[in-house]
Amino acid sequence: MSNDEKPEFQALAELEDVLNRLTGELAGWRRRAQRAEAALGTGKDVVGARERLTSLEAENLALTERLAAARERLSELVKRLQFLEEQVAVEDSSP
Repeated sequence: MSNDEKPEFQALAELEDVLNRLTGELAGWRRRAQRAEAALGTGKDVVGARERLTSLEAENLALTERLAAARERLSELVKRLQFLEEQVAVEDSSP
């Protein structure tokens, strides 16, 4: 029986093949991680992004409040317009 035919050598060859594939896959993951880190930039960029997010959230809150106030004013204007239309209808129906 030659060394190539012994089960332990076959298992060792299979293990070596698996390790080679894993090494290649790990290298691929490492490259992807490095590209992702480069895309994120430095920690300063993250802080800037958080500050911008906080600013945008505050702006969104202010705009939401302004929108609610505008809706309230619009509702009041609609009520006044309805009242005026009713007054005109009453005046038109009276002799």
